[in-house]
Amino acid sequence: MSKDLELEDLKKPSPSPSRIPQRTFLKFVLICIFLSTLWISNYIPLPIYHHEYSVCSESGSIYTVDEVTPQVECISIVGSRISYTGSSKELQGRLYRRAQAVSWLQRWLVSRLFSRVSHKISYVNSDAIIVPGLADAHAHIMINGFKMQLELDSCKSLAEVLEQTKAYIYSHPDIYNNKSQWIEGGGWDQTKWPETGFPHAADFDTDPLLRGRPIALHRVDAHASWVSTRVLEIMGDLPTKVKGGSIVRDSSGNPTGIFLDNAMSLIPVPEWTDEQMTTFFDTTMNLALSYGLTSIHDAGSSPKIIQFMKKQAEAGNIPMRLYIMGHVSSDEYWGSQIPRLIDYGKHGHLTIRSVKLVTDGALGSWGAALLEPYSDKPDTSGIMRSTPKTLFNLVKQFWKDGWQVNIHCIGDRANHVVLDIYQELIEMGHNETTTMIANTTGEGELMKANVTEWRPRIEHAQIMTMKDLRRTNELGIIASVQPTHATSDMWYAETRLGPNRIKGAYAYRTLLYGSPKHVIPLGSDFPVESVNPLLGFYAAVSRLSVDGTSPHGDGGWYASEALTRAQALKGMTLDAAYASFTEHELGSLTPGKKADFVILDRNIMQVPFKDILKTKVVATVVDGKVAYGAL
Repeated sequence: MSKDLELEDLKKPSPSPSRIPQRTFLKFVLICIFLSTLWISNYIPLPIYHHEYSVCSESGSIYTVDEVTPQVECISIVGSRISYTGSSKELQGRLYRRAQAVSWLQRWLVSRLFSRVSHKISYVNSDAIIVPGLADAHAHIMINGFKMQLELDSCKSLAEVLEQTKAYIYSHPDIYNNKSQWIEGGGWDQTKWPETGFPHAADFDTDPLLRGRPIALHRVDAHASWVSTRVLEIMGDLPTKVKGGSIVRDSSGNPTGIFLDNAMSLIPVPEWTDEQMTTFFDTTMNLALSYGLTSIHDAGSSPKIIQFMKKQAEAGNIPMRLYIMGHVSSDEYWGSQIPRLIDYGKHGHLTIRSVKLVTDGALGSWGAALLEPYSDKPDTSGIMRSTPKTLFNLVKQFWKDGWQVNIHCIGDRANHVVLDIYQELIEMGHNETTTMIANTTGEGELMKANVTEWRPRIEHAQIMTMKDLRRTNELGIIASVQPTHATSDMWYAETRLGPNRIKGAYAYRTLLYGSPKHVIPLGSDFPVESVNPLLGFYAAVSRLSVDGTSPHGDGGWYASEALTRAQALKGMTLDAAYASFTEHELGSLTPGKKADFVILDRNIMQVPFKDILKTKVVATVVDGKVAYGAL
């Protein structure tokens, strides 16, 4: 019997080795039919091939910052870009017409070959709004993460700073048990204390836990450092003078422990490790996304930090757009030390095409360079950290090499010097032998800077003469400002400057209205101020502190310089994009641009000032993908 079966089996034809399995052949036929119908019916792309969805507001509270359609009901996203903005009715009509344009056979084939064919439409709550992704036009990413180790902003007295530092030591056993380990932090502000003047190194010696430890605490503006007696011992002999800086000394000529501006570089703090930089970076990125930031202009990264950022970009670890200003503290040209990168990395989130230069210090530490002495400290006019000639040579060479130049200027003297340099290159030009005043030196044809192509910036533009305010606008210089500086400084600014100079300080509306491109990019300078951009929005439109007060009452401090809400929103979206050469890609909810947007739980364009500060971020979207929260 078994033999008969074997004979029967022998009679069966053996399968051909080249025979195509039936299921694979059927799929092949279906795909051929599908491709044929595409060609025959001039197929309109289905959402199946893209990450596609729409978000709508029934109240029409999507603020696009697009002059053509400033408010819409819906936005549609295809992949990483905005594909449509308009009414809900029109969106439904577009989707219906597209569906009708596809044959039943195509729809059937797509449903069999792919898992998802629907176009999802989400609706925000009636009180919520959608705005373009928010940008901070001036911030310090790594320093913010560093400062969050030991934050001193809330301290209202010297004693509170010491107690906060002690609490930090107690909470870190490795530091508690090792008196040689450095303690670093920042955020103290002596203008908020009952004590007058700067603190001293000896203040740390009043507590046995702090005594003998190397401690370096940065002032809130990062233009002054306060160190302990142990640090002074480590440093040994100090120079009598520091170019572009100052070592504060007592009446006997001994250092008090305060180092200003360029003198801060003398403090031998340990270099950051890769592990520390990763922690600082990730901490700031996560915090920024939670506040609705999708783009940050980092105002001064060293070559070491830039190399770190480059590696993060290559690994796809940068979750938002970073516009980095390279910085090296040197009077010699250093352009070759930083790479030029545009939309670099796995996600194209890193750009380096600008540099940061520094002219002076800060107002709070009497370091802002003024044309006349300080009203409350007539023995000083501040600190110029570079000479006009040095600045000119650097600016000229960076311009020649194609770098955007962004210069820190607080005081009216610093702004005046930099405007002279910019005016020289824009109006008079230069040649190879030009040093200053190109129309009287050198030979040969002079080349003039094209301000629209170059887009030079003044970072802060904080205190100017009325004439220089007009000159900034006439030259087309971009004034990159920080509204929260006005509301933080307003309690002492007029004391420092007097009643006349204050008229040209924090003059945001004047700068905006005179700008030929009508732009004023807004930032925070975090960690000097909070990472939360809505604090800057609030300060710009209200000119009030967070408790609703000001030296001029609840109407706001010099309220004539306040921005409208539309102007403030544009300043932290489209204007910031213009200042980074990305206005055609970012800054507004316009079809074709990148799909970066934020959903807020209340309408900051309409609610009372005090309610702006209660606003929460519902979702932050970068490249069409949710980076924080949920749709």
